[in-house]
Amino acid sequence: MANMSLKKLDMPVQEPEIRNSNFEEVALGYTPEMAMEEAERCLNCKHKPCVSGCPVCVEIPAFIEEVKKGEFEKAYEIIKETSALPAVCGRVCPQETQCEAKCVRGIKGEAVAIGRLERFVADYHMANSTEQVKPIENNGRKVAIIGAGPAGLTCAGDLAKKGYKVTVFEALHVAGGVLVYGIPEFRLPKAIVQKEIDTLKAMGVEICTNMVIGKVLSIDELFEQGYEGVFIGSGAGLPSFMHIPGENLKGVYSANEFLTRVNLMKAYEKESDTPVKACKNVAVFGGGNVAMDAARCAKRLGAENVYIVYRRSDAEMPARREEIEHAKEEGIIFKNLTNPVQILGTPQEGVIGVECVSMALGEPDASGRRRPIVVEGSNFVLDIDCAIMAIGTSPNPLIRSTTEGLETNKWGCIIAEEETGLTTREGVYAGGDAVTGAATVILAMGAGKKAAAAMDEHLQGKSR
Repeated sequence: MANMSLKKLDMPVQEPEIRNSNFEEVALGYTPEMAMEEAERCLNCKHKPCVSGCPVCVEIPAFIEEVKKGEFEKAYEIIKETSALPAVCGRVCPQETQCEAKCVRGIKGEAVAIGRLERFVADYHMANSTEQVKPIENNGRKVAIIGAGPAGLTCAGDLAKKGYKVTVFEALHVAGGVLVYGIPEFRLPKAIVQKEIDTLKAMGVEICTNMVIGKVLSIDELFEQGYEGVFIGSGAGLPSFMHIPGENLKGVYSANEFLTRVNLMKAYEKESDTPVKACKNVAVFGGGNVAMDAARCAKRLGAENVYIVYRRSDAEMPARREEIEHAKEEGIIFKNLTNPVQILGTPQEGVIGVECVSMALGEPDASGRRRPIVVEGSNFVLDIDCAIMAIGTSPNPLIRSTTEGLETNKWGCIIAEEETGLTTREGVYAGGDAVTGAATVILAMGAGKKAAAAMDEHLQGKSR
């Protein structure tokens, strides 16, 4: 008998006052019994609306059906057919605006907890499977992937399955892209990312780290070395700033630098080579997931007061609801309808405060959100010793400036066909944040998937 509860089963989490001082994962995951109970809520609809909401088209009702029966390994096999990184997606996908938004159960209550079930299945597999991944027979063709983030890893996995000799070139010293440098340990443990990468390596994918394409090698040189196709998944690692006075003071970080130091370089460990200055009062400017991540990291590093300074209201915040709620539970202070006008301080002392103005919301702008308007004479000062800019990123210009014939738009994003990822340069494909600007992990994976299919078709059609 289906479980007709209108609410999804809550996932156990660490208590806020405990977790806000450690970097262990906040969400603790379902038990097998909980997963089976939640799976009973799925109606196994004939027309599967949830699948159309998934950028990589996971066969959602089919895997949930196996969870109902307690066949967790079978469920994993179904997810793995289309998703290269199930344990990652189960944790960081915005399911509420994708698969779960299309769930029929969501019409009269809460959608089935598809993300939590995917996470459970992937974790169960990692904990219990002893099966060794076997390398796939090589078809004798070489392809190069630039960037070991979600787009590049997905593209690499799909091409490896088809028998290509895949080499991934990663600029940093660790593979994973935004999964290792951007998303904090408490949302996505790095050991999980590493396991997903190890699976790709076992399939025969070669990963070369410390390889900055555009500096060490150019795309033209990759073709000269016998690579027949290139996929660019180099992300959007160039931070944006507000261009306000005081931005060059000591104690002002881009969210990119701050999160990279904390997540990749483990600044929270006592012996870290790249510590972050201990701060008491931190302001994070922005309202997206990156701002929430930076604020929650600052709190865990021991800051007494952490402010999210955002120029619109809660309703317009682009961050996931869950992230906003977790941040509030952990004691992050939200200063909405507030905008910084200058950062105060001295070259010797660094940051000592930020002058802000209050904002009011006017008519909707091009984004459909109400436009923030300055309230004249509302200036006030917030005492801070650290400021973090989390107002967006754009693609690094290195690849476009070293690759002839590769066209980009005015934001520096590579121009690529949506369905295939083909760029303006023959044999070169691109996807993920390098094309869209900063977006989600799953959209980048979807782009990597489409590009892999298109590259395979192109190379199979090209005579040997």
